Amino acid sequence: MWLPELVTLVIMAFAVGMDAFSVSLGMGTFKLRLRQIFSIGITIGLFHMAMPLLGIMTGHLLSATFGKITGYIGGMLLVIMGVMMIVSSFRNEEQTIVAPIGWGLLFFSMVVSLDSFSAGLSLGMFGAKAIAAMIIFGAVSALLTWSGLILGRKVQNWLGFYGELLGGFILIVFGIKLVFIG
Repeated sequence: MWLPELVTLVIMAFAVGMDAFSVSLGMGTFKLRLRQIFSIGITIGLFHMAMPLLGIMTGHLLSATFGKITGYIGGMLLVIMGVMMIVSSFRNEEQTIVAPIGWGLLFFSMVVSLDSFSAGLSLGMFGAKAIAAMIIFGAVSALLTWSGLILGRKVQNWLGFYGELLGGFILIVFGIKLVFIG
């Protein structure tokens, strides 16, 4: 019974990590040193560990308080988050990329990991394992960030749109699954 939850966590981690991947592709055009790439990935990974944990704890609290209705709310949150990712991927505005050092790195890490709070909130409502979610979300987001930064040197901006679009669709599918199947 733990394998389906593990697979779900990995897929959700990829979905919410696509923001970090997409933005990292653009940031990869800065031709960062490997040390900078490593520290950016670690920082984003840590934020992607903390945010779902906060979301899971909040979700557990809401689930204990409100019961079964939280399942529907959690699924709807994922659908809304997925729609927002898809809509933002179609905007023609240039994304402002903050310098990936100091406060800029912390701000960037927080912004790209906000959606993992919502995913954690949904997971908490369904009783997901907090430690497993933290580790998986952190590791996947760090790997996606590193991949984005390294690939950004080569492919520049063409994949960023598709990465965020794919992440949005994955969240919508999981949200619908949670609302209708449970």
